[in-house]
Amino acid sequence: MSIVSAESIASFFDEVVEDALKARRVDASETATRYLVGVLVEPHIEAVGKPLALSLQEALVTNEPAERFSRLRELGDAVLYASGFFADHFAARGLESRYVATIGARAYVSAGALLGGSNGLFDELARRFEEFSQVISEVAERTLAQQSAHDPRGLLKLYERWLKTGSDATAEALVEHGIFPTRGAKGVQ
Repeated sequence: MSIVSAESIASFFDEVVEDALKARRVDASETATRYLVGVLVEPHIEAVGKPLALSLQEALVTNEPAERFSRLRELGDAVLYASGFFADHFAARGLESRYVATIGARAYVSAGALLGGSNGLFDELARRFEEFSQVISEVAERTLAQQSAHDPRGLLKLYERWLKTGSDATAEALVEHGIFPTRGAKGVQ
C-alpha cells in the first residue's frame, strides 16, 4: 500500500474536474473550478449525517459569525459533494434533487452574506449549484469507471451502473474493455 500526497490528489482532481466541466458544457470561473477541486480533495460529508433542513437551521442560528460561516460553508460543500457522489442515497430517502440543491445553495448564499456585500465565489456556487452538482456527478462516474473496470465483478457493476444512469463516462469505460452498451428506441438496452 502506498501513501498518496494531497498534492497528487489535487492534481488528479484538477484534470478530472476540467474534463467533467467540458463534458457537461459548464463554463465556471477559475475560482469556482479550484473550489470544486478542493471539495473533492477534502469532502466534509459528516454535515449530511442528519436531516439537511436541521443542519441548515443549526448553522444559521449559530451565534459566533466565524463558526456560522464555517458550518454553512461545510454544509454547502457536503451537500454539493454528496449530491454528486451519492444522489441515489438522497433519492432512496425520498429527497428530490431540487430540494437537496436548494439546501446547498442556501448554505452558500448565507455563507457569502456573512462576508459582507456580494461574494463572487459563493454567489456562483449558490446560483449554479445544480450545474456544479452535475459536474461532481460526472467526476464520480469517471472515477468509478476507472476503478471498477479492473476485474469481471467490477465490470459487471459498471455495466449495471450504466444501465441505471446511461452515463457516457461509464459507457466509454465499458467500450475500452470490449463491452459495447447500446441505446435502442426504447431507451437503454
